[in-house]
Amino acid sequence: MKPAHTALAVLVAALWGVNFVVIDIGLDHFPPLLFCALRFLLAALPAIFLVGRPRVAWRWVVGVGLALGVGKFGLLFVGMNVGMPAGLSSLVLQAQAVFTALLAFAFLRERPGPVRVLGMVVALSGIAVAAVEEGGGSGPLGAFGLVLVAAAFWGVSNVLTRKASPPAPFAFMVWSSAVPVLPLLALSLVFEGPTRDAEALAALDLPGAGAIVYVAVVTTLFGFTAWSRLLRRYDASTVAPYSLLVPVFGMSAAAVFLGEPMSALKWCAAILLVGGVTLTSRGSAPDPAPQTPAGLDWAGPIKPLRRLSSGVRGGAPRRGNGRRVPATPTRSAAAQGAPAPPPATPATLPHPDTTAPRTPSTATRPSPPD
Repeated sequence: MKPAHTALAVLVAALWGVNFVVIDIGLDHFPPLLFCALRFLLAALPAIFLVGRPRVAWRWVVGVGLALGVGKFGLLFVGMNVGMPAGLSSLVLQAQAVFTALLAFAFLRERPGPVRVLGMVVALSGIAVAAVEEGGGSGPLGAFGLVLVAAAFWGVSNVLTRKASPPAPFAFMVWSSAVPVLPLLALSLVFEGPTRDAEALAALDLPGAGAIVYVAVVTTLFGFTAWSRLLRRYDASTVAPYSLLVPVFGMSAAAVFLGEPMSALKWCAAILLVGGVTLTSRGSAPDPAPQTPAGLDWAGPIKPLRRLSSGVRGGAPRRGNGRRVPATPTRSAAAQGAPAPPPATPATLPHPDTTAPRTPSTATRPSPPD
């Protein structure tokens, strides 16, 4: 990836890392599914009236909207609400890099190279170390499972975005944000109840409104629009590993704003994560394009031409069964009234083992179609 795109990926990871602290604050003011619905409602309105159509098939808009809105964030908010801490959530969610690589290999035929695989293994080792340190093996199993499934849905969203390759990522994200609003509101009414939703909306204050604005505008509109641009330009398995930096920023933000301690084991996990992403980035550099002569890059390397007319190849005619037949002597120059050339002497005959290259045919390639 280019340095500017690498910096953009790191910035998005930082914003998403801080987002876990903001989600924790927002869950103190709203039920999780209602909070998630408000997030995508603000991300979609009023922007949906100001941007053009996404210019991709609607199945990609609906697919990304459901996978990202209902699948990833709906399950993440519920998992954090039932006991998953912010720091551990930022770690477990990064299992999406593995899901993305597997799904990209299965559906996009993107084969990660050995260096990239090594980088992912190192980074995931860092996640495992930090998860053990953060959870201590005593975290709520159900909440852990919800966030893990949310990571799988994030992988689905990455692959669908790569497949859609939207030419206007911002419009694509705005329209995709409109998709999960009604499903999330319906799920909130069913599982959280209209009374609880109404009480949360009536008690809206500045911290709650600020949390909605951050998760809607900063992390959704800006973050996922930038992420979509990167996915459009690079392989999904190239971009996704940068999200492994999210727990580094998430743990740091949790330590600063929530008072969570940063132990030596957590720093070790952060080093593994950064080292793994570095290896992954180096392993994702594209191979240089082969150099071809000017004017011939459209057709690739020059190959010997075959004469297709009169069944002739190499100047010797063939019978219908493909066997070479002796060349028929033509009228001699003497018969045409011209002096015959002198007979060749042994000194002028070519040596049978000469290493001189074959002279290519003087016939030229046809010009490429306009």
